[in-house]
Amino acid sequence: MKNSAVHTAKPWLLFFGGIFLFALLAQFLNFRIDLTEEKRYSLHPATEEVLSQVSEPLHVDILLVGENLPGGMRRLQKSIEETVRTFNAYSPEKITYSYFDPLSIEADKQEEFVLSLTEYAINPVNLSVNQATGLQTQLIFPGILVSNQEYETGALILKGERGMSPDQILNQSIENLEFELSNAIRKLTSPESSSIAMIMGHGEMSSDEGYGMVEALDGDFELFKVPLEQANTPADLAGFKMIFIQGPKEAYTEREIYLLDQYVMSGGNLVVLLDGVAVDIENAGGDGTLAMPVDLGLDQLLFRYGIRVNKDLIQDLSFGYIPVMGGDFGGQPQMVSLPWPFHILAGRMQEHAITKGLDVVEFRFASSLDTVKADGVHKTPLIFSSDFSRILPAPTRVAFSDMEQEPDVKQFGLKNLPLAYLLEGEFSSLYKNRFLPEGFAKEAFKESGEGKVVVIGDGDVFQALTNLEDGTPLALGEDPFSQTTFANKLFLKNLAQYLSDPEGIIASRTRTFQIRPLNKAKIAQEKAFWQGLNVLAPVIVLLIFGGIVWWIRKNKYSRRVN
Repeated sequence: MKNSAVHTAKPWLLFFGGIFLFALLAQFLNFRIDLTEEKRYSLHPATEEVLSQVSEPLHVDILLVGENLPGGMRRLQKSIEETVRTFNAYSPEKITYSYFDPLSIEADKQEEFVLSLTEYAINPVNLSVNQATGLQTQLIFPGILVSNQEYETGALILKGERGMSPDQILNQSIENLEFELSNAIRKLTSPESSSIAMIMGHGEMSSDEGYGMVEALDGDFELFKVPLEQANTPADLAGFKMIFIQGPKEAYTEREIYLLDQYVMSGGNLVVLLDGVAVDIENAGGDGTLAMPVDLGLDQLLFRYGIRVNKDLIQDLSFGYIPVMGGDFGGQPQMVSLPWPFHILAGRMQEHAITKGLDVVEFRFASSLDTVKADGVHKTPLIFSSDFSRILPAPTRVAFSDMEQEPDVKQFGLKNLPLAYLLEGEFSSLYKNRFLPEGFAKEAFKESGEGKVVVIGDGDVFQALTNLEDGTPLALGEDPFSQTTFANKLFLKNLAQYLSDPEGIIASRTRTFQIRPLNKAKIAQEKAFWQGLNVLAPVIVLLIFGGIVWWIRKNKYSRRVN
């Protein structure tokens, strides 16, 4: 009997001993295995690098809360939790999370807190929810706050392109969670910023003096206004991570073009926002004005790099509005909103790290872009017009009175015209096999080099509009008349991050998770079967295995008794 007891207990001793040994090894071994097809629980190497620099505990406040949230929002909630837990597994310090409802704050402090969230583009969303008592609405805040002991930052997590279905928006938001969270953590752990030059001296940024860019990139990059005439050699520009040229009104000299060319040949990143025509909107009333072609000296440079800004204007039926004087009422001037096809609301984006998931970007008087042959240069269109566009070659009439008639859809036969291009690869210098401008040594000249060039046929896309009451600049993308905020700021931030480090955390925005929706018709037909299977199958399996074990034990001990 003693041997029999030891024999019976031996499997249990081995089982618990194995558990103890596994628990002991787990104290010294730290590993994760991601068995999902899309590697949902694996991180981009750049994200792992950001997390490795976390030197103190971080906390994430999830603001997406509410009673009876629909299934899609609950899925987004769960995805945020899973992302934070995954980050915590890779981080040397703890990253915790909790839920926080901004509407739970005392009434006298609630408005101030909600306004502070707008600094991170976290605006309340009025969500409609189907309940037993009917359709009800509730405010949600689809964002997160990340904080350490001293500082706090935030991010909006619900983002999507115009025309997407709710499921597509949710799926894309989940795909971008890694980037949004890692970018917020990077702001807390790595406050160092790269330098950006904003070229001055040719009428650039005339409408807002660079306020739109400075406000949008504050905290991420250090911006400098640089008069190009003060640069003596290409080396004077080498310290800038990227150079922006925004809507110049005066021509560049041969010397200045050479400096820009050699900056690109040295591996620099050049962003050119160029108007193909000049429009004086102040004279658009009455008989209107003519949009005339302009030559600012940059056309040859861009042509050599593989792109051309045409001397024309694009009109689009996905348009914004422009405020115009509509008369007087009681001695006070009245402003009315006029449909304005020259203001393009571009919502079709390229599946690229810069533009994926962007909402509508507003372009004002954009010119069309054409690519030309440039060996070694890869050209990627980033943003497109709608399916109903047309091109008006310059000189062309620009008049408010033209909008008195409804546009003829038949005249808008072009679709998806590129509005912005990213050029990457091995560029060839404009001055290859040419005489250099006076004052530059041939020995320092570079015939080619790898760099990046972004060309946008609109000089105002990164310039802020002004408040209608006091004339002060607004945040980039804010439209004071329609009370709409466009994605111009986010476009700029993504663009700057990509040019700064294309393999960095911005690369995680290219992740794709496949939507696998359930077949609702099949669910309705087979609901009872699967419910019964899930309830009864485990019980039946347990009874079968229990019966087998009972039968084996009964036969085993009955033979011993005999």
